[in-house]
Amino acid sequence: MESLCIYFTGKDKVELLKESVPPLKAGQLLVRSSKSLISTGTECICLGRLFEEGTHWDRWVRYPFPAGYSTMGIVEQVGEGVDQFKPGDRVVFQRSHRQWHVVDAKDATLVQHEEVSDEEAAWFALAMIAQNAVRMAQHQMGDNVVVIGAGLLGQLTVQYLRLQGAGQIIVIDPAEPRLQMAREHGATTVIAKTAQEAREEVLQLTEGKGAEVVYDITGIASVFATALTMLRRFGKLVLLGDTGEPSQQFLTGDVVTKGLRIIGTHASNPPEVSTDHAIWTQSKMYQLFFTYLARGDMRVKDLITHRVSPYDAPQVYHMLRYDRSAAMGVVFDWTQV
Repeated sequence: MESLCIYFTGKDKVELLKESVPPLKAGQLLVRSSKSLISTGTECICLGRLFEEGTHWDRWVRYPFPAGYSTMGIVEQVGEGVDQFKPGDRVVFQRSHRQWHVVDAKDATLVQHEEVSDEEAAWFALAMIAQNAVRMAQHQMGDNVVVIGAGLLGQLTVQYLRLQGAGQIIVIDPAEPRLQMAREHGATTVIAKTAQEAREEVLQLTEGKGAEVVYDITGIASVFATALTMLRRFGKLVLLGDTGEPSQQFLTGDVVTKGLRIIGTHASNPPEVSTDHAIWTQSKMYQLFFTYLARGDMRVKDLITHRVSPYDAPQVYHMLRYDRSAAMGVVFDWTQV
């Protein structure tokens, strides 16, 4: 059996390739993809090689590079020794955009809520990344929070902050359509400016003191220094957007004079196994996200702007690289293959 796969085969080169599906081994699942979500920021950085030499990006991206990491699928077969899944189960797993997957059972998570659609479930990986960052910020009820960047992660972060009981949720992004989405999902104030242009307005909204927490979710190196100046004394800057140019991120004197904390977050932060001291694994965070969706506490369906066939991948990525102003959630529909 062959699987249709989406690969980046060079800088700004996207190809559809076919690969043989390996035989199923003990402890594994054969899964047919239903939906997969494009992680726009990460995948465009990889496709365009928008990173410096010697960075972790440079070590990670080797062409041909399998695109994507957020897939929802249907179990077709289970290998020997697998008793926690059965054919027909809906599962999510961090694997690339492709038609068929052979996945270790330990790396799959069951979608338990029938109310959660396949395309909503495909948001699990980005939802975990945002949830992990919000957890690491250790918020207090009533915090004034600034979110710089209203892309996919920004939209999810806003919703988690609303659930956390933030006082103000101030969202900064030059794109009006993104800000409208953020307002509909919990932002209390939106500012259609760059971070530098928005700084004075943030200070006015926080009585001149600055915010308790600022999230930099842009991936733009120059935003880092500006974000530091938006914080109050002993505030926290959370780096949720990973830049490809870390050498261009500069500290300001605010770090020392205000006693600021800088918190880096990454999908690999959560523990592999839940313990009394570190409960929230990736899988547990996926399940909490699904619970929020099922209860209506979070929404992603209205963030989906494009539902596309995998056969259209080259054109879709070209659009995302050069003009993604009208794009938010872009979902590959593998049922069209």
